[in-house]
Amino acid sequence: MRYVEALKIAIRSILSNKMRSFLTMLGIIIGVTAVIALVSIGQGSTRSITSQIQSMGSNLIMVNVMGRGGESSLTYDQAIALKDSSFIAAISPVISSSVTAMYGNNSVDNTTVNGVNGDYQSIRDLQVAAGRFILPMDDEGRNKVAVLGSNVARELFGFTDPIGKTIKLNGQNFTVVGILSQKGSSIAGSDDDSIFIPLKTMFYFAKNRDIRQIYIEATSPDTVELAKNEINSKLLQIFKGDTNAFRIMDQSQILSTVNSVTATLSLLLGGIAGISLLVGGIGIMNIMLVSVTERTREIGIRKALGAKKKDILLQFIIESLTLSGLGGIVGIIVGYVLSMVLGSAMNINAKPSLSTVLISFSFSVIVGLFFGVYPANKAANLNPIEALRYE
Repeated sequence: MRYVEALKIAIRSILSNKMRSFLTMLGIIIGVTAVIALVSIGQGSTRSITSQIQSMGSNLIMVNVMGRGGESSLTYDQAIALKDSSFIAAISPVISSSVTAMYGNNSVDNTTVNGVNGDYQSIRDLQVAAGRFILPMDDEGRNKVAVLGSNVARELFGFTDPIGKTIKLNGQNFTVVGILSQKGSSIAGSDDDSIFIPLKTMFYFAKNRDIRQIYIEATSPDTVELAKNEINSKLLQIFKGDTNAFRIMDQSQILSTVNSVTATLSLLLGGIAGISLLVGGIGIMNIMLVSVTERTREIGIRKALGAKKKDILLQFIIESLTLSGLGGIVGIIVGYVLSMVLGSAMNINAKPSLSTVLISFSFSVIVGLFFGVYPANKAANLNPIEALRYE
């Protein structure tokens, strides 16, 4: 019963100074809002990037060649020879170049054209919306055919069916044989903004036979490490033991790196936002000290009527907790709304997690308790005779 009465007194005190109480809670509200919004944005970004990495293809291994001395790349035969393994299901060397694509009066400047083989589709898990992807016979015959990303197709053809139409890539004619389904961006770039042609056609189109990028698909998640070991062994032989001449990455490594970075970023953002909670706590302590001074006679009267030290201590601690608790609740609501608005604007799922909400609210209550103890203790230690004489 003592706690209920103390809570009623605390609420009456808060309502008697509405504006002052609101301004006191404002620091807690801003702190909780900032923690929830920033941490949710960080977690949403992590989920978005993880989804993008996973959409790059299953069991994916990427090889980037930096070279060693005069050997700055692999030849086509050296790259294809990496497939000679029971742990590798598919392989596609990639050569990229920037081109201007034209159809009639429409053009797309500085778009990326990728020379790939037929395995690239399964490795990168690409879906064809219309037509087909590049076939082995296109590669062997060095056919001038092209598969367009969804954005490129829309900019060149609008709502017209592009299959069978002829486009110009840097002035050279290519027949459109396929359109990719829209997939969105990933850390490896966006296939929606790219054009794909046969790899061997790319040798002559770009006058470049140097292989510096290779996409490889392992037979299963369990064989990824085994495939990487074989690839590493073969590349070490080619580059005479120089481990700096190439880099082999798989999805788990990329995910681990990204998750480590984003987790650190989320923690940093949460820490920065948490500072405002401490500032809000200082505001609560300041107002509580003012309240103790203003209510000195009230405290003296209560003590004279038999109130014990712990009763006075409880009253002011509950008042402090009420201020911080109400501020925390309002901050959760505002933080949730702000997270959803920012997430929608940034096109990520920034819905706050239950753990984020509970941690931020708990922290706000702890701040209220911590900064309310000193004023409460000061009020509890007042001499009743001196308090009654206070004007």
